[in-house]
Amino acid sequence: MNVKSTIVRHSLSEITSLRERGDDRTSGDAPEPVSLGAEFWKSARVVVPSGKTSVHLRLDSDVVEWFRARGKGHLTRMNAVLRAYVEVQKHSA
Repeated sequence: MNVKSTIVRHSLSEITSLRERGDDRTSGDAPEPVSLGAEFWKSARVVVPSGKTSVHLRLDSDVVEWFRARGKGHLTRMNAVLRAYVEVQKHSA
């Protein structure tokens, strides 16, 4: 299968030129980014994910379909739910 990638890489100067010419694809009504503020960055921390383990897992069909219905990344979301559960259990023990 020969699929053309939709990812295009540009340098900052190329992006600036595109914007000056009006050729960028940024929506004109896109919201402006909001600063997180200095307080956020004072307590921010880098979290390096641990390694992944491949498992064979049998799940209820309706649970899998519910996650799949919400689009791409359903396995990542399932992992996030499990991660949240583990974190709560760690702190409640």
